[in-house]
Amino acid sequence: MAEKVALSFSGGKDSCLALYYLQKQGLQVECLLTTVWKESQETVAHDEKRERVLNQADRLGIPVHFIKTNFNTYTNDFIFYINEMKQHYGIDGMAFGDIYLEGHRKWGEQVTKEAGVEAVYPLWTDQQKVIRLLREFMVLGFEAEVIKVDAEKLPESWDGRRVDEAFVKDILTYEDVCPMGESGEYHTYVRDGPIFGKE
Repeated sequence: MAEKVALSFSGGKDSCLALYYLQKQGLQVECLLTTVWKESQETVAHDEKRERVLNQADRLGIPVHFIKTNFNTYTNDFIFYINEMKQHYGIDGMAFGDIYLEGHRKWGEQVTKEAGVEAVYPLWTDQQKVIRLLREFMVLGFEAEVIKVDAEKLPESWDGRRVDEAFVKDILTYEDVCPMGESGEYHTYVRDGPIFGKE
């Protein structure tokens, strides 16, 4: 069982909730790893600015390391950085905020195996139970806003919405959309919550 881990961190609700779970379980989260595109320097998938992630890391009191990458080198870059974190922090695990997509887990287990650390999935659950995670996220006092939507699955006007009870009620009306946005239906930025210190 891993004791000291790095966490794949986007700044969104899944990775923040994963951090909460890891800390609750007594694991030492030594650092955060955030992938950014080499050209734009914005975070992969979320298109978030580095400065906002740095602000989160500062309030979390956990150092963040940015993996500059592109589509062709993504996996190799990730493995390289896990090895760097092993040398720098002595980590024996790499944690991810994935919830139920087997393809994502298979990739994470592949890169951690090659880097010689354990893959940790604190949020992993059945697809039918994801609404519980979303409600727990809110009950715990996390505050998040939508920063990106897949316009083919959700209204573009949802960009900027707060993740609250009204959001939950609305997203449950979309039968083919994961309430947690596990397939990229939407992405979030977490402004506050129980894992954060004061600004």
